Amino acid sequence: VDIEELPATGPYGPDLHVTPPARFHGDVTIDCGQAGTVMRFIAPLAGLADGDVTITAHESALHRPMGAMIKALREIGVDIDDNGTWALPFTVKGRGHIRGGEVTIDASASSQFVSGLLLAAPRYDVGLHLRHSGARLPSVPHIDMTVEALSRRGVHIEHPHPDEWLVPAGAPRGRDATVEPDLSNAAPFLAAAMLTGGAVTVPGWPATSTQPGALLTEILALMGARVSRRAGALTVTAGDRITGVDLDLTAASELTPTLFAIAAFADSPSTLHGIGHIRGHETDRIAALVSNLRALGGDAEELPDGIRITPAPLSGGVWKAHHDHRIATAGAIIGLRVPGVVVDDIGTTAKTLPEFPHLWLRMLQGDAG
Repeated sequence: VDIEELPATGPYGPDLHVTPPARFHGDVTIDCGQAGTVMRFIAPLAGLADGDVTITAHESALHRPMGAMIKALREIGVDIDDNGTWALPFTVKGRGHIRGGEVTIDASASSQFVSGLLLAAPRYDVGLHLRHSGARLPSVPHIDMTVEALSRRGVHIEHPHPDEWLVPAGAPRGRDATVEPDLSNAAPFLAAAMLTGGAVTVPGWPATSTQPGALLTEILALMGARVSRRAGALTVTAGDRITGVDLDLTAASELTPTLFAIAAFADSPSTLHGIGHIRGHETDRIAALVSNLRALGGDAEELPDGIRITPAPLSGGVWKAHHDHRIATAGAIIGLRVPGVVVDDIGTTAKTLPEFPHLWLRMLQGDAG
């Protein structure tokens, strides 16, 4: 794949021109770092390469669920050598094409399994008839984003049932695209307004979006914030108090760490549920959040599919990031109200927002830019 960086035509960084090859080349090793998205999006494409593609990751990410993807790919004709582990690292024996056809996958651990297969499916010989079978599918808005992106490129996916997709064969059309800002990355900054009694404005907030982060406007208002839009920007202003909530976050589990941090300062207990699958993210996010808050003197309880937070006085201490960018930002939020909180690895935020420490400090200085 040829990726050329071009002069920026907008305010948020350079443009990229992407040219796909006629065929993917094999005999390569792809290190996915700590990114679950990368490992689950690359694996369905790897069999299209001419030659072996070894997929590995940072040691801390080798535990992340991949067995369902390996099983599904084998069912549609992909040869995978995983040494019987059903986990990373593994090698895909690329043959230049993938048969495709009908396959059922248990994607209850991550919607990325579905999105990854949908994105690759148009290049399969006969397309793909994909079904999900298992517990409730999480983060459905991410799948909606995938279907929408493919539709804009000429791939029209039939969706006869909430857990079923039919993807026709045929390469997507190339076209120019403007990528929306990552709304979930804005969540800690909006939370800061609520905890400090201030206001934070995020420019470029889309009028409509399928991103789970778009739900922040509704959720933060429910928790007591004043939310307004003007000239393409979103402003969150602290209300008189923070209200405890009972939230089903099945569709937006990535917001859990931020909402957990806000809930620690509410006027009543909160329950966040529908998030059992986040135990399999960069770390067990439920356990990490609960143990960190308890270490500061807080009161939180693990539930089978969520967390219950009972606000209590907190004191300073070390907040362990566990190699997880969202756990790290949750600690930064807590530290706005609790003196002496030290996030042990704020650098792990570089996974999705390398500028986080810089932007955080500028925001606190009143100049986030």
